[in-house]
Amino acid sequence: MKILILGNGQLGQMLGKAVIQQGHECVLYSDRQDQVMALGSQQPLSMTLAEANEWADVTTWEHEHLGEELVAKAADKFLLQPERFNLLVDRRSQKALCDELDIPTSAWKAYENAAELSAILNGCDHAVVIKSAKGGYDGKGQWRWRPGDDIAAVAEDAGQRPGIVEDMIDFTDEVSVVGARSHKGEQRCFPLTLNVHTQGILSYSLAGAEHFSKKLETLAKEHHQKLTNALDYVGVLAIEFFVVGEGDNQHLLVNEVAPRVHNSGHWTMSGANCDQFNLHIRAITGLPLPDLLIAPTLMVNVIGVAGIPEALWEAAAADCHWYGKEARHGRKVGHVNIMIDSFERGENLASSWAEKLQLLVG
Repeated sequence: MKILILGNGQLGQMLGKAVIQQGHECVLYSDRQDQVMALGSQQPLSMTLAEANEWADVTTWEHEHLGEELVAKAADKFLLQPERFNLLVDRRSQKALCDELDIPTSAWKAYENAAELSAILNGCDHAVVIKSAKGGYDGKGQWRWRPGDDIAAVAEDAGQRPGIVEDMIDFTDEVSVVGARSHKGEQRCFPLTLNVHTQGILSYSLAGAEHFSKKLETLAKEHHQKLTNALDYVGVLAIEFFVVGEGDNQHLLVNEVAPRVHNSGHWTMSGANCDQFNLHIRAITGLPLPDLLIAPTLMVNVIGVAGIPEALWEAAAADCHWYGKEARHGRKVGHVNIMIDSFERGENLASSWAEKLQLLVG
C-alpha cells in the first residue's frame, strides 16, 4: 500500500520505518514547511500535498495538531471521519465525549474568553488546572490556579483563546494505555504504563513489570475499547489517566486522549514483539493484529542535551534512539530503552540516568 503520513518529526519517521518493514511505500508531509518529504530525509520532493494525497491509498498522522483546513484536504483518505478527528483534538469536545460514554474524568467547565474564565474562577473554591482547548503539550498551554491566586493575571494569559477549567486531581500515579483497533474492531492494548513527569515533560516510562492490579489493567482496556468503538477508530490511540484512590477503591480518571502513537509507548520498540508503530501500520493496512508479548522495559526521554553518553550506546541492555534534532532545553531529542528485571530496578536506573540525559530549563 501507499501511505501518506502527515507530520515528519520523530513519530512520523518511526511510523515510516514500520511502513518499509511491512513492505509498503510512504511519503511524509511537513505541515510546518508545507512540503512533502522522503522518509529519512529533510529534502523536499517535487510533489504537492494534493498530489501526495492522490498517490496514497491511506493517509495517517503523527500528531493531532493539524489545522481543520489541512484535515479537510486529506480527509478522503483518512480512516477516521474528519468531524470525529476534530472532536478528539479539542479538549472541550473530548471531555464531553468521555462524559457521554461514561468514561470517568475530572469535573470540568469550558470557557470562550478571559471574561468567562474569570467568572468561573471567581466562583471556584478549590484548586484547578486551566488548559487551552487546542494545542499545548509538555506542559505548554496549561496553568494552575488556587483560591487566593490572582484571577486577573491568569485570565489575561489563559483567556486569550478558548479552553477548559478542570478540577485538580489528588492522584497517586500518572499512567497511560496505548492500544490499537483494527478495521474489524479487534483490539490490542499494551500493558498499563507508569509515566513520571518533570516540569510537565515526560521524564520516563516503566512498563511490563506487573506493577498495577489486574483491575486497573482491565479498566484501562475497557475505557480504550469503549472510546475507539464509539469513534469507529482504526489505528493506535493512547489515553493518559490519573490513578486515584487506594486498594480496592483505586480507579482511573482520563487526563488526555491522544489519537496517535505516543511518547509513553516508545518502550514497545524494545519491549514488545510488535511495537506501537508496527501495530498502527498493521491496523490501518488491514493486517491481523498479533497477540502481544511483553518484556519489562524502562524508557528514559533524552531532553535538551547534545547527545546520548557512549556508555549507553555500548550497554547490551540499552537501546538508544537519537532523533537528529538540534538540542534545546526542554526539547525531546531522543530516548533510551533499557531492559529491566523488576520495577524497582527500573526506578533506580531512571533516577540515575534522568539527570544525565535531561536539561529541562536554561
